[in-house]
Amino acid sequence: MLSSVQPLIEEHLELQTKLSDPGLHGNPALAKKLNRRYAELSAIINAYNQVNALSDDLAAAKELAKEDEMFAEEVPATEQKLHEANEKLRRLLIPRDPDDGRDVIMEIKAGEGGAESALFAADLLRMYLQYSNSKGWKTEILDKNESDLGGIKDIQLAIKSNTTDPAQGVHAHLKYEGGVHRVQRVPATETQGRIHTSAAGVLVFPEVDEPEEVEIHPNDLRIDVYRSSGPGGQSVNTTDSAVRITHLPTGITVAMQNEKSQLQNREAGMRVLRARILAAQQEALEAEQSAARRSQVKSVDRSERIRTYNYPENRIADHRTGYKAYNLDAVMDGALEPVIQSAIAMDEEARLAAIGNTEEK
Repeated sequence: MLSSVQPLIEEHLELQTKLSDPGLHGNPALAKKLNRRYAELSAIINAYNQVNALSDDLAAAKELAKEDEMFAEEVPATEQKLHEANEKLRRLLIPRDPDDGRDVIMEIKAGEGGAESALFAADLLRMYLQYSNSKGWKTEILDKNESDLGGIKDIQLAIKSNTTDPAQGVHAHLKYEGGVHRVQRVPATETQGRIHTSAAGVLVFPEVDEPEEVEIHPNDLRIDVYRSSGPGGQSVNTTDSAVRITHLPTGITVAMQNEKSQLQNREAGMRVLRARILAAQQEALEAEQSAARRSQVKSVDRSERIRTYNYPENRIADHRTGYKAYNLDAVMDGALEPVIQSAIAMDEEARLAAIGNTEEK
């Protein structure tokens, strides 16, 4: 394992040279990409150095223990620290999803359950906003379509971090949220106290760093403008500020009406469109290389139910990882980290197993 670190040390040194080049600042997308990789390699090298230091400490303790029993007492503790350091390094050496350091575009859509589903979608939005706030991430609502009762029919928001460390990236955490979220509770509109089951869908796309990263030809776009509307279909704007953008080659369509300016809606729409096209390109590539998918968790079909929120029992359950806890109230207030960490852990185990299978062959 340690021998595999040497090429990474050399790459780290090369990146130091590239990042010190003043000309790099003229290419923000490349600078961001190189900084992410540099942060990832820095974590590996720090762990590698710690393993070497502890190995030296253990050797010294064993040598000194031959002459002084006091040093013998340090051997078990040092061995344990070395074991933990090796395990940390082993996990850091797992090939990481190249999109982990990216920011994301998240979409939340009401599904089965009518008005109750829209109210649950609003609750999910609040949960993700609170979670993002706890991580120090910035959120920006790009477009929102509300229901009559204050719920959300669909919403699109951008979530950004201020770190270059892929392990702490927005996509590294939120990519596991894509799928169908099911809720079991008594709706506010239920007069007889019966528990209803409804669902909302969540989509998570890595955001494109720079427009040039995804090439979109102007002739491939059809842009329609129309008057925006609010809950119940009533007009909320007297000008044609809402924008619908269709990417003709893929058929991907994005509609934006959150802003009063047609230009702002168009800019927001293009951000979402680029993210969707990038995701579509990646999914096509993964389909072609299905035998080498990067993560079992990520390969779960987005149409599948991934989580249940049971309000009567105050229970949260993730159906992919087996995680279950009875603190749903705290989770809905943004305490989502343990749930996400269960998915990260499952992902890491899947990657380690894949590496083990490759080594055996």
